[in-house]
Amino acid sequence: MQQPKYKRVVLKLSGEALAGDRSYGIDHKTLLSIAEQLLEVVQQGVEVAIVVGGGNIWRGVAGSAQGMDRATADYMGMLATEINALALQDALEKQGLEIRVMTAIEMKEIAEPYIRRRAIRHLESGRVVIFSAGTGNPYFSTDTAAALRSAEIEAEVILMAKKVDGVYDSDPLKNPEAIKFDKLDYIEVLNKGLGVMDSTAASLCMDNRIPIVVFDLTMRGNILKAVMGEPIGTYVGR
Repeated sequence: MQQPKYKRVVLKLSGEALAGDRSYGIDHKTLLSIAEQLLEVVQQGVEVAIVVGGGNIWRGVAGSAQGMDRATADYMGMLATEINALALQDALEKQGLEIRVMTAIEMKEIAEPYIRRRAIRHLESGRVVIFSAGTGNPYFSTDTAAALRSAEIEAEVILMAKKVDGVYDSDPLKNPEAIKFDKLDYIEVLNKGLGVMDSTAASLCMDNRIPIVVFDLTMRGNILKAVMGEPIGTYVGR
């Protein structure tokens, strides 16, 4: 029987991914699909941590562009990630999984404060850990949070779940001639501005040699394929 390529992974879920085909909010069919796929991954003995975004509810950059104080707008975005984390927790628990939401902003009534050693202990005990509220600091994206948490818990890979099947040299939705990359080096991502993740996050991954797999979340079974090391999407690393 094939064994998973990665033992401990961080799955980066954007808020937009949770919205499905909707422009706002949480699509419950998408949420159920993600939960069922993650159950398959955990059943393979893989330790799973999730970093969730909040763009389906609020984007701090967008608020700032409309004249709102950037720090305030970013904190609102962090609260949006908490909503998504709780929705994801509920969906995963309904699959029989044991979940812990750990937040970078203290709100003890609904989530545990993020403590690195406790997070690792949860993972070692077979629990799925959801990291919410980004890094807890304004001006930093949830992509950067994914890179930071991956380094802290010594994850073997970041799985970037998106609505496209990899990284292209231009937007494939606008340019039918866009070329897909099967493999990239970190420095190529930075130099070409390919939008895999923001430059701070990409640099952090490069410095800590954390590979990234960018794949299509809308194709059922892709999370497990990525964990097993099957050649899907785009691999970023050395």
